[in-house]
Amino acid sequence: MDASLFNPACPTELDDGLIGPTDGASLRYHAPNMRGLTFALPKGRILEQALPCLAAAGLELAAALDAAGRKLMLDLPSGDRVLLVKPTDVPTYVEYGIADIGIAGRDTLEEQGKDLYEPVDLRVGACRLVIAEPEARPVDLRFGASVRVATKYPRLAARHYLSKGIQAEVIALYGSVELGAITALADQIVDLVESGETLRQNHLREVETIMPITTRLVVHPASLKLKTTEVSRFIAAIREATLDRDRKGQDAR
Repeated sequence: MDASLFNPACPTELDDGLIGPTDGASLRYHAPNMRGLTFALPKGRILEQALPCLAAAGLELAAALDAAGRKLMLDLPSGDRVLLVKPTDVPTYVEYGIADIGIAGRDTLEEQGKDLYEPVDLRVGACRLVIAEPEARPVDLRFGASVRVATKYPRLAARHYLSKGIQAEVIALYGSVELGAITALADQIVDLVESGETLRQNHLREVETIMPITTRLVVHPASLKLKTTEVSRFIAAIREATLDRDRKGQDAR
């Protein structure tokens, strides 16, 4: 991320509700609400896995979520606010300062390339971003070869193949990516894999792991300036909660 956002000598604009470099850069941050902390949290399985660590860090959400119904914005008794958003939207809400803090998968963060601070790996939602292909149609990938690839991660896929000197035609899919390989729409796919069972049932095999994936805490850069005490305290608390959970897990084994 841009280190100048942490430099007190760097000119910033605050009077118009924006904070960021004043050198004409297109990336600018809307100053976050100064009441409590606002959290952008992903709806679904990842949030469920993260709840114990969030609670241990002082963000108790179980009761609020049970009573939420279809509400997407929850105001907590602590004065904090929670936004329940689509996982891929978390970085955007944090980037624009609508939220101070969020949790997002490394896959989403790497694909979107947002300029955010990632102080803690929560180590939940662990999986792998892999290349897979049909067992019956293996691809001979040599330097200079070309391949058609289906994926939800066009930026990451293109970057990986390019690093190997392979020309990839990347096809963006947002449903069941495995079907792209099954129907021969693509020679290979790039997708997230946890156990690999879906690949096996569809006669696909893993070829290569691009990167391991876990869920990260992300922070709006301006919040580190404007809410230093609150943000720093929460970062320290959730880091300690994550370490404590891991220690207990090791002891149990």
